[in-house]
Amino acid sequence: MDKLKRQPFAAQRDIVASIASLFFTHAQPAGVINAEMGTGKTMMAISLAAVAAGENMNKNLIVSPPHLVYKWRREILNTIPDAKVVTLNGPDSLAKLIKLRLEIKAGDYKKSSTTPCFYIIGRVRMRMGFNWSVATRETLVPIFSEKDDEALQKLTSFVRAATCSVCSKPQYDKKGEIIIATSNDKRSDCKHCGSPLWTLQRANKKSMSQKEVLNKALCQIPTIGKKTADKLLDQFGEKLIKGMLADNIYQFVNLMDENGDLVFSDRQSVRMERALAKTEFGFGQGGYQPTEFIKRYLPNNFFDMLIVDEGHEYKNSDSAQGQAMGVLASKVKKTLLLTGTLMGGYASDLFYLLWRINPSKMIECGFSAESSMSAASMAFMREHGVLKDVFKHSEGNSHKTARGKKITVHTSKAPGFGPQGIVDHVLPITAFLKLKDIGQNILPAYTEEIINVPMTQKQGQIYKEMSENLSSKMRECLAKGDNSLLGVVMNVLLRWPDTGFNAEMVVHPRTRDTLCFEQAIFDDLTLAPKEQKVIEYIKAEKAAGRRVLVYTTYTGKRDTASRLKRLFENENLKTAILRSTVGTNKREDWIIDQVDRDIDVMVCNPELVKTGLDLLDFPTIIFMQTAYNVYTVQQASRRSWRIGQTLDVKVVFLGYEDTAQTTCMRLMGKKIAVSQSTSGDIPDNGLDSLNTEEQSIEMELARALIKR
Repeated sequence: MDKLKRQPFAAQRDIVASIASLFFTHAQPAGVINAEMGTGKTMMAISLAAVAAGENMNKNLIVSPPHLVYKWRREILNTIPDAKVVTLNGPDSLAKLIKLRLEIKAGDYKKSSTTPCFYIIGRVRMRMGFNWSVATRETLVPIFSEKDDEALQKLTSFVRAATCSVCSKPQYDKKGEIIIATSNDKRSDCKHCGSPLWTLQRANKKSMSQKEVLNKALCQIPTIGKKTADKLLDQFGEKLIKGMLADNIYQFVNLMDENGDLVFSDRQSVRMERALAKTEFGFGQGGYQPTEFIKRYLPNNFFDMLIVDEGHEYKNSDSAQGQAMGVLASKVKKTLLLTGTLMGGYASDLFYLLWRINPSKMIECGFSAESSMSAASMAFMREHGVLKDVFKHSEGNSHKTARGKKITVHTSKAPGFGPQGIVDHVLPITAFLKLKDIGQNILPAYTEEIINVPMTQKQGQIYKEMSENLSSKMRECLAKGDNSLLGVVMNVLLRWPDTGFNAEMVVHPRTRDTLCFEQAIFDDLTLAPKEQKVIEYIKAEKAAGRRVLVYTTYTGKRDTASRLKRLFENENLKTAILRSTVGTNKREDWIIDQVDRDIDVMVCNPELVKTGLDLLDFPTIIFMQTAYNVYTVQQASRRSWRIGQTLDVKVVFLGYEDTAQTTCMRLMGKKIAVSQSTSGDIPDNGLDSLNTEEQSIEMELARALIKR
């Protein structure tokens, strides 16, 4: 690590050393860095790769969220001297992998090297499959009438059949029916010669000339429009522009005309260079899944280490990206998982992660998947998690001689992870790091505050009546075993205090009956109490020279973001809204542009910025609403409390008094306490790590409403 351009802090070095010991001294196949948001997980992973290169393990495969692919690339090049970085996040990913395979066959990778090499693939690109279409050769095949005998069959019609492009014979399925050429639901081989009948379908069906492709690529660059792109292509030629974009994009930034003058101004060059740092131009076509190619065509253990960023995103049992990550983990020597929230409260969150990164350990512990993964997951839950078996007794009078009794059992999971599970499966492979552990006065103070805002008299009266009415109807439905109103009622009671500027109609999801209707109580200019509170808070922060990030979750016809922007600007607060329409790979630049415009407030959904982005320019964060997701709340609340922050960080949660919002925040706190038991913090009460009093935030919230 001493040879790195940027040196990790002492606490980060300790984490790297511990994982290196796990990998190289104790020969374990998998490790986890469970570090708090902002502690520099990327830096630690890069440092570990540098250490691994000293062990002759220099080829690394990184799986990253799509908007962080080029951030990883930038961080690697800024940290490791002479590192080789290849991004597999564009349409040319297949071409790059084919080139890599040819290099392997040529023996170029047999020579040992101590310079780390990184292949970075976006999470979405990793799981994107490929489309297959019938071979282009088709034949008109006669269809004969079934009514006539074989000797007198009459020609009734012709169909365009799938035909082998090698032996020219039409294809029939198992039932003897002709396979139509338009079929593309499966891949198969010729029944006569065994040649493939199906081929990879081009992702871009529309044929485009090279000039059109280049024009489209140039228009992705800031300050270049269609007319400028046409002018550049006419002036410098398609071949030169294509070569620069594909091989040396920075040569394009410093492009000179025939007189030796720079084509782009300094302002243009700065904006273009910032955008080109994370833009990949691909002039080929192909949608073949990179994971599939690595699995089929690259040797086992060719990649020495797999680094999985935001590892908790791969916890779901049947997600395509989780299964793709498992495939990659089986093809490498070592797997490193990076996460800030290893567990979301349920033992099953850990089961599939552990199975994918270290299946031999799970089998050794008795959680074999011979019968099914679901059965193994249930066994893991029963041993280390919390399962609730609900027995329902009912009596019937349909029997003539005796009263019949019926018992039904329903099993559901609950939050909690037992201490033995932590000892057996988490502690042996996990290194923990908190921001406070870094020390050296690197980070400023961090505070969280909950502000309960009282509603207006009219608002409170309407909410009380709505809550009693809907809770009563939900209680009746639940008594009958009908859960259809559960989500509807909870969402309305959480939402309405913040969306009272719109009329609210609550409709039964099945019967479509109107359960409740309320007129809007706030117009476009009238401030609701919470809106008044957030404006006062922002003004105070602005006076102190601090920008504010406001999280709000409602969109569509209840678009609270647009309303907040309008209200803020009425108070002379310069505001910007980050929408999902801003591409994931462009959000960092977009935010920098808004800061350059000297905005006071940025409004967005926390889901858009919960991972990877360093929002150091917004030391104050305000949650107008919180959702049910523990990962989102924990990640989004730490966006600005990161290494490099110089101002004290404040996080404020706003909720209306005596509403479902405050109940939801209280329950969120409980669930976070459980998740902390696998993040290096054991709650004050040891039994909290085996918290059985709740099922989920949704169910607990419903229970709280029913008890009122």
